[in-house]
Amino acid sequence: MNVLMINGSPRAKGNTALALREMEQVFTAQGIETTYIHIGARDIRGCIACGRCAETGRCVFDDIVNEVAPLFAACDGLVVGSPVYYASANATLVAFLTRLFYSTPFDKTMKVGASVVAARRGGLSSTFDELNKFFTISGMPVASSQYWNSIHGREAGQAAQDAEGLQTMRTLARNMAFLMKSIALGKERYGLPEREPVTHTNFIR
Repeated sequence: MNVLMINGSPRAKGNTALALREMEQVFTAQGIETTYIHIGARDIRGCIACGRCAETGRCVFDDIVNEVAPLFAACDGLVVGSPVYYASANATLVAFLTRLFYSTPFDKTMKVGASVVAARRGGLSSTFDELNKFFTISGMPVASSQYWNSIHGREAGQAAQDAEGLQTMRTLARNMAFLMKSIALGKERYGLPEREPVTHTNFIR
């Protein structure tokens, strides 16, 4: 099994990375491979709604989004981490996720998703909710922990002092590992849930 881990913080070794690495240790102990990618400091433009991806199956902007797409297709779980900026995720990460999810045509059903957020003090819950919406619109079960998946610290490394936050990350990783393994067993025995043809209801005609 493989978990794709995305660090959306501009700081490669900041508190978001610290939280993700805490999870990574648990995954390794559980025999789950991880692919860790830092995208927070990259120049990633947003979606322009050109619709080209519907024809080609890939984003018209050939950058890290298209590079990560096959890794996303192959993984069993996706962990996304972000610092909090104005009670929101890093804009670079949001642009990345918007294009990644929209431009990839493969079925994301039953890939397990988890979001992790880091902040000095506030805005964690709203950022956590924002990131989870990428999973829930895609048929991806969301892994939970013993608390909302957040950790505190301002300067790089300060999150190491947040004992409860670190425990939350470890619990999240264990729960996510269990969920991925359980889904794998369920797929072997029962297959994926039946999917109906998508029905779109337009409110402006």
